[in-house]
Amino acid sequence: MIQTLSRDLISQKKLLNSIFTNTQNNKNKYTSSPVEKLHSAEIALFKIFEEEINAENPVLLGYSQSAIHKAAKFITGITERSASIGIAGETASGKSTVTMDVIDTILSFQNKHKLKSLVTRVNTDDYYYDRSQEVKKAGGMAEFAKNYDFDVPEALELDLMYRHIKQLLGGNPVMLPKYDMSGTTIRINDATPAFPSKVVISEGLFTLTDKIRDAFDFKIYVDIDRNIQKERFFIRAKERGLGDAAHIMYENASNKAEIYIRGCKNGADIVLSGAAERKNYKIFMNKILSIVENIHFMK
Repeated sequence: MIQTLSRDLISQKKLLNSIFTNTQNNKNKYTSSPVEKLHSAEIALFKIFEEEINAENPVLLGYSQSAIHKAAKFITGITERSASIGIAGETASGKSTVTMDVIDTILSFQNKHKLKSLVTRVNTDDYYYDRSQEVKKAGGMAEFAKNYDFDVPEALELDLMYRHIKQLLGGNPVMLPKYDMSGTTIRINDATPAFPSKVVISEGLFTLTDKIRDAFDFKIYVDIDRNIQKERFFIRAKERGLGDAAHIMYENASNKAEIYIRGCKNGADIVLSGAAERKNYKIFMNKILSIVENIHFMK
């Protein structure tokens, strides 16, 4: 369950904070001991998270006790393998925007330090099954959508996505599918090459559902006010030419979200706001990446 740190853990953090304070007195912010590096990184993350969660219009709405410890282990290199991040939320919640801003921030960090292969994106939506022939028979997407449910996990080949993520985490390149979201429902298999990297990130409606959630080290849920979500949904529906079917699709999406998606929030490591200003996602990410910079690039 998402919550801030418990009293016991806060007591532990006070002890760790003394270590952090001592290291501040040295020229090097982070000491050479792996344990001290881990503790210092945890303290730094804790301060960033608490500062953000208490901000006036926060990007961060909640986090689990384990999120900081896991993140610190990856940041310090104690956990040496690649990290996988799954981002989920309801339709029009802002999860794709959050994902792209996170990726852009990581790529900027990559360019700054002349690194390679820091992040690979695996888009959950690309795993929708191809229904293009059925759409043609129905006379178009608007008619087809009246009798086909896109808002259930069974509409996607999530077991294939699971295998692809595990292959990437195992250091192997894969060929990803590509799905046409404009209304044709065409999926082209083996369309896009993806290569192993330090971070594998995925987003989609069902990214944290039972069949796929165990592929991710960090489970992130993007929460949004229902009125903002509804407004976004109908703007997108108009752009896709869904016509009168949009109202049916919205009601179905809302009902299915209650069954399949909203409960994922309780099992998330981190809950983000889907209504925050875009620049603030990057600011928050850059604060986290500053810890990476201090540990691995500051001399």
